[in-house]
Amino acid sequence: MKARRLPYVGPLAALAATWALFAVLAPGSFTRASNFVTMARQSTVVAVAAVGMTLVIITGGIDLSVGSAVAFTTVIVAKTLAAGHGPLLAVLAGVGVATACGTASGALVGKLRLAPFIVTLSAMSILRGAAKGVADEQKIDCDPQGLDALLVPSTRWPLFPPGVWIAVAVIVAGALALRYTRFGRHVYAVGSNEATARVCGVDVPRIKILVYAIAGALAGLAGVLEFATLTVGDPTDSIGLELEVIAAVVIGGASLSGGEGSIAGSIVGAMLMAVMRTGCTFVGVHNWVQEIATGAIILAAAAIDQVRRRGR
Repeated sequence: MKARRLPYVGPLAALAATWALFAVLAPGSFTRASNFVTMARQSTVVAVAAVGMTLVIITGGIDLSVGSAVAFTTVIVAKTLAAGHGPLLAVLAGVGVATACGTASGALVGKLRLAPFIVTLSAMSILRGAAKGVADEQKIDCDPQGLDALLVPSTRWPLFPPGVWIAVAVIVAGALALRYTRFGRHVYAVGSNEATARVCGVDVPRIKILVYAIAGALAGLAGVLEFATLTVGDPTDSIGLELEVIAAVVIGGASLSGGEGSIAGSIVGAMLMAVMRTGCTFVGVHNWVQEIATGAIILAAAAIDQVRRRGR
């Protein structure tokens, strides 16, 4: 159990140090409570998608289709609303389509044993093309019918808007499932040594299908939250989001070799990137500098993981 806790201690310390740095550099604006709420709202999409990505990476896989799945979900939600249906059906349609796509990817990875990189790279292109086709290569305007309230601050909800609390519920549920259920133990077993897991009776294909299905469902939920922010269906939205989600998971201590990672670590990684992005904006750092810094942090996290594995 100790090995699973250690990886995100460093990122947590880095998060605290980064927060303290920007609190000193921009004390009048960065430390305001409203800024904390804004960062929480901006992190919901990445945080929800990162829960699913954590499961995928722990099994030794990867999912490059997250950004396209989020964009496709916004299109499905907007298309459903524009057709005169209610918000509940729109949400179910968006999440359902994303879940089906994730399940299909899981079947190809688990049953046919295709490389996750190839499968999800193909899914990324297919979903992006499908989103553009359904939307006729343009944004879909519609009445959000209250879905925009998911990420709008309201006095009816304590501290944060409902979308943030939905993300918190997903994070807690994912962390508990990964840590305390047989499913969670099997996820770690598959990532640690797939052959041994098979010998021990773990249904490896089933676990992989479930993991990718969950990742797809959470990408769909992230797409609903993205729609709440945009209030339009945009087939060109979330380009590069998959890299941000993967970065959050890797920064949080997950190993791309599989077998290691935690939901808590991934959320710390997502928060670290959000703090960096917001803090750099307050102190006037250019976007290209932010991108270089993020890339450097990812490299450092990967290097630390490699050193730790060699040390073992």
